[in-house]
Amino acid sequence: MMNHNFSRCLLIIILIALGNYSHAASKPNIIIILADDLGYADLGIHGCKDIHTPHIDSIAKNGIRCTNGYASSPICSPSRAGLLTGRYQQRFGHEFNPVVAENNSPIFKGPQDATLPRLLKNAGYKTGMIGKWHLGTSEKFNPINQGFDEYFGFLGNANTYTNGKNINSNIVRGIKPHDEQAYLTDAFAREALAYIDKQKKDPFFLYLAFNAVHSPLQASPKHDIDIDKIPNPNRRTYASMLIAMDDAIGKLLAKLEKENLSENTLIFFISDNGGAETMNFSDNGHLKGTASTTWEGGIRVPFLVQWKAVLPKGKVYDNPVIQLDILPTVLAATGENFSHKNKLDGVNLLPYFKGENKAPPHDALYWRYGSQMAIRMGDWKLTKAPDEDFKFNREDKASADGSHLYNLKEDIGESNNLSDSNPEKVKALTEAWNQWNKELLKPTWGEQKLKAKEEN
Repeated sequence: MMNHNFSRCLLIIILIALGNYSHAASKPNIIIILADDLGYADLGIHGCKDIHTPHIDSIAKNGIRCTNGYASSPICSPSRAGLLTGRYQQRFGHEFNPVVAENNSPIFKGPQDATLPRLLKNAGYKTGMIGKWHLGTSEKFNPINQGFDEYFGFLGNANTYTNGKNINSNIVRGIKPHDEQAYLTDAFAREALAYIDKQKKDPFFLYLAFNAVHSPLQASPKHDIDIDKIPNPNRRTYASMLIAMDDAIGKLLAKLEKENLSENTLIFFISDNGGAETMNFSDNGHLKGTASTTWEGGIRVPFLVQWKAVLPKGKVYDNPVIQLDILPTVLAATGENFSHKNKLDGVNLLPYFKGENKAPPHDALYWRYGSQMAIRMGDWKLTKAPDEDFKFNREDKASADGSHLYNLKEDIGESNNLSDSNPEKVKALTEAWNQWNKELLKPTWGEQKLKAKEEN
């Protein structure tokens, strides 16, 4: 009798193990959640005290929090172009936000382009996007025509939240205008849940690109009571917008749990660039600068990753990573073999997150935005961005001449310029940046065409 019971228990253990292996080995669902102009210090997991973000924080608690996560641009559209290609966007001319009237979007030149939705669709995934696109406003650039099976959102750079009226592009479902009366963040949550409900039986990719917490500042009415203690009224409105997004993400995570999809869904949460503090009253904390600058406040972003079946829980990862890494990481997670016409700048982060590779994922990370530049190599950063020492004309080309050197491990706020005392370090970083810069194209459209106070 004892042997019989032991055999039954052993069989049960084997079946559970096989079930868990099968679940982990099957193609994961992929969700990329993108915030817009989110301040680095505005999450509870990053120490924020006046705004509570428990659902976003839970992604870090159930996965990986990258303390040195970056976007490849300090503004919206180029960052999104890099995200969907895994390449520095300046390699194909997408350096600035597109001028809406010109319908520019150089990342999409033909059906062969290796963008993330196309690659996943070819690998058998259902592909859906919800939210802000900002990669071309004409019909040929609509996500429906660029690898996504479904799309709900707006094509331009900004939209209102509360009255269903557009700023520079209509809300659409597919290519058809949609009359939306719900608070827009809530509408995006509604659409995300519906998409999961529809696609839950097949591997799916969901790109959920909130326009929160980008301006205009428009509070969610049902959240006003949560932020009454914040003294600044504009910061209160910003808090309401962020809480609405956190609630939306909470609904999404709960839906995954309800449908038993949480274990085998790979989730990324990032911001497209740093907080636009003077525009939306976000907070970049100790970081210098804001969106539109190559200071840390413009390019360092929250970077959280969860895949419960595969990745460690509650791990803090300190080596620098960049949003360009998301595409190769996703492709590796699918188990498919992909061929790329162009070399990727991003790398597969899974072996680094799992501790299989102890080396830093990148030798260096690079930035060029008009006349601004930056390079980070290890703890060292060389940068040239607007402040009391740097005055730029809008037509100036980027150059490392006269740039400042910082050790970010010792000086995260970039307050102590070490260039005079470390000339060899300046020389090495300058040479590396110059070599990278030679590989880039001229911008497809010039910064001089943009308004002086460009919307990010």
